[in-house]
Amino acid sequence: MKYSLKSSFARLTLALFAAVFLITVLGRAVAVTGAWAFCEGWLICAPTAPLGYLKLAHMLMVAFASVLMFLLLRKAWREQRDQNLLLPLTTVTGVLFFGQAFVGSILVTRGYPLHLVVLHTMSAIALWISLGALVFASGVLAKDATKIEKLDFKQRAKDFFALSKPIIVALLLVTTYSGLVAGSKAFPSASLTFWTLLGGALAAAGSSALNQYIDRELDKNMQRTAKRPLADGRLTAAEGLSYGLALSLISYYVMAGFVNFLAALLSLAGIFYYVIFYSVMLKKATVQNIVIGGGAGAIPPMVGWAAATGELGLAPWILFAIVFFWTPPHFWALAIVRMKDYARAGVPMMPVVQGEEKTRRHILVYTIELIAVTLLLPLFNLAGTVYLISALVLGGFLLYAAWRVFTVGGNKVAWTMYRWSSMYLAFIFLAIMVDAVV
Repeated sequence: MKYSLKSSFARLTLALFAAVFLITVLGRAVAVTGAWAFCEGWLICAPTAPLGYLKLAHMLMVAFASVLMFLLLRKAWREQRDQNLLLPLTTVTGVLFFGQAFVGSILVTRGYPLHLVVLHTMSAIALWISLGALVFASGVLAKDATKIEKLDFKQRAKDFFALSKPIIVALLLVTTYSGLVAGSKAFPSASLTFWTLLGGALAAAGSSALNQYIDRELDKNMQRTAKRPLADGRLTAAEGLSYGLALSLISYYVMAGFVNFLAALLSLAGIFYYVIFYSVMLKKATVQNIVIGGGAGAIPPMVGWAAATGELGLAPWILFAIVFFWTPPHFWALAIVRMKDYARAGVPMMPVVQGEEKTRRHILVYTIELIAVTLLLPLFNLAGTVYLISALVLGGFLLYAAWRVFTVGGNKVAWTMYRWSSMYLAFIFLAIMVDAVV
């Protein structure tokens, strides 16, 4: 490996490194001398004393570095689309750069809460590490493109949207909002709703993109997933990884900056659970993959509750348990329908490993357990009559579908169970929400 500054990408990266270094020096000088008091304002300020020019210089350097960062990101996404290290590293560096600036801008107005002070410091450390690595990697790997491929931006927008798994995101947002309303005991403010759902959507979309990056080779072997953007080659692996990392990081900044620390931490735990614990460790390793991995999808209602209250009690853990027990029968029904797909891809889903008959029995058992869990809320006086009636009616329909899977068998009834269980989850959390406000 030979380091070189022959490429314009490497030179631009080095210029950004120098600019960030000057920002750090000037920022420290402003803090030590108290220059901030002589040039008040954000983005730009008018100095009222000679020291004020120090703060003005710091702000101008931040603006200059921001322009360099934008140019570097643009160059990376145009010319380094196939670089599995450079593109993700540049994207993460960009998010950390603007994320640190974002946190710094709100510290003063929030009275320097500890979790934001820590986030600001950790962002600075991570930025220097990623920027240093990018300077080295760009000198070794970056090459100027002789011809820039003309891209179909409309198709790429569709592909990135598909990479986010929008249907799954929508379902998770239903459970998040229900937790938010249930925790508030009323419809929350528009501001809290917007930032909580935005952060949740970014976290879910980022996790989904990272999941598809991890499963891109596996997806090629399954009819249901073969046309996904990464499996089909419409997006590069580097683009999928970069997109997933960017959304996941941004989601934490949104949650920490506009919601609260507990909601941000739970959202981050959900990302880690789904991407690392389920996608990397469990999915191909055990027939219990979907049972254990169900915890990832069960975290969003807890995020909503934490956003509303800043704490967790018994109720949000029951909401967690509802989604946790819902997940296995829902996905096992799909696994029966797509059994050959999973077998071809080498994913040890229960129908593939232990047979369809045992899977149908487990679907019925978990459905009964799920209905029992839903009744814990009224049992502990955490929900009222509206929810109780809804849980009994919806549970009856789902139990009927599960009973048909158990007694009749076949793909048709399994598909019906899969579709009914999707609607069941949406309606049971809608009932939770309605019950909380009536």
